[in-house]
Amino acid sequence: MAKEKTLEDLFYDTLKDIYFAERQILRALPKMARAAQSSDLKAGFEKHREETEGQVERLQQVFEKIGKRAQGKTCEAIQGIIAEGEEIMEEFKGTAALDAGLISAAQAVEHYEIARYGTLKTWAATLGLKDVVALLDQTLQEETATDKTLSRLATTAANQKAKAA
Repeated sequence: MAKEKTLEDLFYDTLKDIYFAERQILRALPKMARAAQSSDLKAGFEKHREETEGQVERLQQVFEKIGKRAQGKTCEAIQGIIAEGEEIMEEFKGTAALDAGLISAAQAVEHYEIARYGTLKTWAATLGLKDVVALLDQTLQEETATDKTLSRLATTAANQKAKAA
């Protein structure tokens, strides 16, 4: 008979998922920064790469606090989102719409991360993992701020540039 799965199991499984995702994002961000036409967007991707390095370190602390080895589990969702971003980079290279497309791809990543971190934070609170809640909340706040920055870049420049072309 199969062992009953618990919230702890679900938490650990999802933690492995986001750990894999963050490491994939670390590889994608430099490509996006190189592709970006706007210096502000390029700088934003570079800044978020540095933040993502800190987020990976925080996730390693979470694994440590729950007594588990830091390891990833293949996340097909993030692989698909990143692949869509790569398609945009190829199909819109050299066009006025590229930055708007890059922002769109980056926001898809951010929204995935916000969903994952929000869920993990709620589960950590339910499981009484106060130290873990604080670590996850710090990352959740960074992801939310990045999403807002991307929205601002889209509405103040990239979307208008794409429309004018």
